[in-house]
Amino acid sequence: MTSLKLRLARSNFLRSGIVVVVRYFSAVVMDDMGLAVSRSPLERLEFDNVALKKLPLDTSEEPGPRRVTGACFSRVKPQPVLKPRFVAVSNDALALLGLNAMEVLNDPLGPEYLSGSKVMPGSEPAAHCYCGHQFGSFAGQLGDGAACYLGELKAPADQCSELLRENPSGRWEIQVKGAGLTPYSRQADGRKVLRSSIREFLCSEAVFALGVPTTRAGSLVTSDSKVVRDVYYSGNPRKERCSVVLRIAPTFIRFGSFEIFKATDENTGRQGPSYGHDAIRGQMMDYVIETFYPEIQQNHTDRVERNVAFFREVMLRTARLVAQWQCVGFCHGVLNTDNMSILGLTIDYGPYGFMDRFDPDFICNASDNSGRYSYQAQPAICRWNLARLAEALDPELPPGRAEAVLDEYLPLYNTFYLGNMRKKLGLLRREEPEDEMLITELLQTMHNTGADFTNTFRCLSQIPCLTEGDGEAEEGVIKMAKDLLLEQCASLEELKAANKPSMDPRELAMLMQLAQSNPSLFQMISDRRTVAMQLEKLGRLKELLEADEVEVKAKHREDWATWITSYRERLAREVEGQSDVQALQEERVKVMDGTNPRYVLRNYIAQNAIEAAENGDFSEVQRVLKVLEKPFSTQLGLEQPSWLGQRGAEGQRNEGGEEEEEEEAQQGAEAASFRMRVPYDSKPPVWANEICVT
Repeated sequence: MTSLKLRLARSNFLRSGIVVVVRYFSAVVMDDMGLAVSRSPLERLEFDNVALKKLPLDTSEEPGPRRVTGACFSRVKPQPVLKPRFVAVSNDALALLGLNAMEVLNDPLGPEYLSGSKVMPGSEPAAHCYCGHQFGSFAGQLGDGAACYLGELKAPADQCSELLRENPSGRWEIQVKGAGLTPYSRQADGRKVLRSSIREFLCSEAVFALGVPTTRAGSLVTSDSKVVRDVYYSGNPRKERCSVVLRIAPTFIRFGSFEIFKATDENTGRQGPSYGHDAIRGQMMDYVIETFYPEIQQNHTDRVERNVAFFREVMLRTARLVAQWQCVGFCHGVLNTDNMSILGLTIDYGPYGFMDRFDPDFICNASDNSGRYSYQAQPAICRWNLARLAEALDPELPPGRAEAVLDEYLPLYNTFYLGNMRKKLGLLRREEPEDEMLITELLQTMHNTGADFTNTFRCLSQIPCLTEGDGEAEEGVIKMAKDLLLEQCASLEELKAANKPSMDPRELAMLMQLAQSNPSLFQMISDRRTVAMQLEKLGRLKELLEADEVEVKAKHREDWATWITSYRERLAREVEGQSDVQALQEERVKVMDGTNPRYVLRNYIAQNAIEAAENGDFSEVQRVLKVLEKPFSTQLGLEQPSWLGQRGAEGQRNEGGEEEEEEEAQQGAEAASFRMRVPYDSKPPVWANEICVT
C-alpha cells in the first residue's frame, strides 16, 4: 500500500520531465521489534517556538470567530483535509528548513504534515492577532483568518552567512495557509482553494528569484475536500478543492500587529481588541527589535533612541522594497496596513499583478474601484501605512520623532528607485542629473505606445551606444532599435481597449455636474482624481478613434526614434575616456540582462497553470516554477507551456469520481482549446484580457 502511494505521488513530477530518484529506504527505520516503520524527515525538524514564549498567548481553544483581548496569538487546531497530495514543492525554500525536496515528496506523511492534517512533533499551532487599515479605513480586529503558525524551526547549522544576516534570529517561522477556522476567520471558513494557492505559491518564489525581499513558499498541497466559492461574485458559485500553502519567513509580524492597541477610530468607531494593554505594545517592540534587529538593540541604551532607530530601519526597508516593486512592474493589489511586513518583505499574495502594457494607473485588483492601490500610488501608500505604524507605536515612539523619520522616506525612495533604474538602463559609470528625465521620457514613450514593460526593458541591452562612424551605419542601428521596440508596442485596437473609460459617460457627466453643484456630496461618492483619470482616458480614446493604424505606427516610430537618440548619447558619455570600450559594453549587457528579467509571473501564465491543475495536471505548475526560478536566462526546453487546454492525464483528474468534476474538467479543456500557445517571455495573448483577479 505504501509503495502504491509513493508511485501516485511521483506521477505528477515524472510528467514534467523531472527524474525522481526514489530513496525509499531513507524514510524507513526499524522499531524495537524489528518492524519497518516510517520515519518522516518532517518529524526530525527542531522547533523552538520563541514567539509563543515571549508574547502573550490566548490559550482558549474555543471554536469559531471571537474577539481576542490581551494576546498576540491564539492556540488553534488545524482542520484535516481529505486525501492531501502535493501539487508542487520548492527545493530552494525547503532547503531553508534543512529539508530535501525529493525526501519530502517521497514521504507518505509529507502532504498530511504540510497541509496541517497532521501536526508535526514540536509544532504548536496558533493564529496571530492583528488589526489593519483596509482601503484607508480602520477595520478593527482581523488576524490570521486562514493562516496557521506551526512554529519556528532552527536554521540548519550550515545555512549561509548571507541568509543569517537577513534573518539574525536563526529561526524560520512556518505557516500553513488554508488549514481551517481560527478565532479570526470572521464570516469565512479558513480555507483556500487551488487557484489562489497556486498564485501565492508561484509568486512567492518568483519574487524571490527577482531579488525582491519576500516571504517564501515551500510546498503546495491540494485535496479532495471542497468548499463553495463565487469567483467573480456573480451569483454563480461552484465547488473548489481545498488547498494549502506552506509559507516561510523569519516572522509574519506586520504593521497591523501593533494596531491591536488602537483607541476608538473617529471615522469607523472601531477599536483595537487590546486597547489599554499598553504593556504588551512595549513587550512586542522588545521582541521584534531584540530578535530581528539585534544591532539596533545593541547600539542603543536609550529606549526612545532605540525605537526611533527601529522605525527608521523599517521605513528604509519599506522604501527600498517598493522601489524594487516599481522597477519590475509589480503591483501588490491590497496594500493595507495588515499586509505590510515589519521586516520589509513582500507578504500576502492576493490579487497581485505584474504589469504587461506600461500604464502608471495600472490596477491589478478588480475590486479596487478607486485605484487606491494602483501601480503609481504604491510609493505614497507605503508612506501612508508607515504613518499608521508610527501612530500605533505611540507613546513608545514620540510622534515628533516619527514625523522627522517619515520626512526621509521620499528622498530615500527616489534614491533607491533611480539606482535601480540606472542599472536597468545600463548606466553604471556615472550619475547625471539628466538621468531622471531620460527615465521619465522612457516611461512616457512606453505609455504613449502601449509598450510591454518587462520586454521593453529586456530589449534595451541590445541597443549599442553611439560611436563614431558613417551616418548610414548610424541610421541602420537606430532602425534596428526602433524595430525591436516597436514589436513590444500595442496595436491601435489594443490602445482603444486600454483607454476605454471604466465609467459610463452618463455617470461621468453626472459626477462632473455634482462636483460643481454639491461638492460635499461629490466627495462622499467619488473624488476628483478618479474623475480626472476618466476624462483623460476619454480624451485619449477620442484621439485614437480619429486615427488609423498607419498613423499610430508612424507616431510610435517617431517617439521611439527620439528617445533612442537621447539614450545612445547618454550611453556614449558612459564610455568617455575609457580605453576598453568593448569590455564596458559587455559589462553593461551583463548587468542589464541580470537586472531586467526575461520572465515574470504574468496573469495569463498563472491562469494557464491553474486551469491545468484544476483539470488534474500539476506538471504546468511545476514547469512554471522552474522557469520563474531563473527569470533572467533562457532555459532550453522550457520556452513555452506544455499544457494548453488538453485534458489532464488519466488517473490524475477527479479521483473522487464525481460527475460534476468530469463536467468541469471538460468545460475547462474546451474553454482553453482555442488558445494559441505563446512563449513564457511573450507579450500576453488576446485572451489574457479576459482574466479578472479580485
